[in-house]
Amino acid sequence: MRQTPPRPDPAVIRVLTWNVHAGIGPDGRYDLPRIAALVRRHEPDIVALQEIDSRGRNDNAFAYLARSLGSHAAEAKTIVTPDGDYGHALISRWPMTDVAIHDLSVSRREPRRAIETTVLTPGGPLHLASVHLGLSLRERRQQAAMLSAIAGTARQTTVMLGDFNDWFIYGTVRRALATILPGRTRQRSFPARWPLFMLDRIYCRPRHALLRSWTDPLARRVSDHLPVIADIRLEQAPPGPQPFSLPEAMAQDAAGDPA
Repeated sequence: MRQTPPRPDPAVIRVLTWNVHAGIGPDGRYDLPRIAALVRRHEPDIVALQEIDSRGRNDNAFAYLARSLGSHAAEAKTIVTPDGDYGHALISRWPMTDVAIHDLSVSRREPRRAIETTVLTPGGPLHLASVHLGLSLRERRQQAAMLSAIAGTARQTTVMLGDFNDWFIYGTVRRALATILPGRTRQRSFPARWPLFMLDRIYCRPRHALLRSWTDPLARRVSDHLPVIADIRLEQAPPGPQPFSLPEAMAQDAAGDPA
């Protein structure tokens, strides 16, 4: 990652999440350097990238992006083949500890994973999880319960970010995480050319830890998603509620309670 001057407040960190569409832009070009260049424009400390794909390529996309954007990385490869891998990655300026790869897969659907870790920032530890959820409502209903369990285990500032594929205004994931991670971004990110849906989000606890968030319209030249970027203030969060169980998440989904 390019070296940047330290921010005035070490307790404020910048995170970015982006589905990079396998490195292929709307022009049909496979171009990882332009993905890295757009990310660096925002000088993020922590980056979550989805749909990294090295299959059939001469380069290792995971290694290139990790080398270009940070000093520490964790990978969740959901498809592994002899000619390359597919999945998502979490890249950090600072060391990560207690890295865990959670299996969020649902039977007969594409494999899905979540990366959970604690990032050791200058302002203190940050509990973090990056995700890329399934396309079907049934998948996301089950995955929402799993995510609430991951988010509900830590008491320090917690961030969960990624491509949640939650299309609806009051989607299952949004409802399941509303109490546990009350702060969230609201930028529309898909499709990149005419954004209509908030598929890509950053959730956090406590709510006021989310200082500001934005996106970058220039990304429409590079991917079918726009990135979502946010500044987060680190602090000790008060004890949170217990994680939802799957029946509770399904009950809320059926009730149609807004987030």
